[in-house]
Amino acid sequence: MSLLQPTRWGIAKLYRFPYFQTREAFLEANGHEPPPFTNERPPKYWIDEEARNSARRVVVYDHVIAYAANGSPLVGPNDQPVVESLSLFREEAFTVNIPPPGVNIDGASQPDVPVPLRALSGDEELFFAMPGVVAVRLKSHQQPDRGFTEEDRSLLQAIARKLGLAA
Repeated sequence: MSLLQPTRWGIAKLYRFPYFQTREAFLEANGHEPPPFTNERPPKYWIDEEARNSARRVVVYDHVIAYAANGSPLVGPNDQPVVESLSLFREEAFTVNIPPPGVNIDGASQPDVPVPLRALSGDEELFFAMPGVVAVRLKSHQQPDRGFTEEDRSLLQAIARKLGLAA
């Protein structure tokens, strides 16, 4: 195992609440079946247990990834993912809406309710690891894109020679 700390990771490490990919995962973690899926609401795979005891009717989460109607994360003017706030009725905040397994489940293909994130530390930032995939990285460890270096070229030439592709 490396002693170096990772400089990039997936956004799941920022999730403030448990995320359940399947109904079975919810059952295993909670000891009871999740409520029946309803296509009248978008899928929701996370649960905020603290909202159950809130005196407020509406719970506001300050940090969620903003998504377009097609489910793609929105790109801000700085080419980074857009973060916005999310308001949910208390009952929806402490309830999941996980579709059952299968194909062609009515309502299951609509974009799901985004998971609230913890605030980023001063050295963290969101970025697109690849188109449509949001990740986190440390700002202090960014490497400028310089293209191929002379060392890269030498290594590629040595590989080509080893494979018999170059003289």
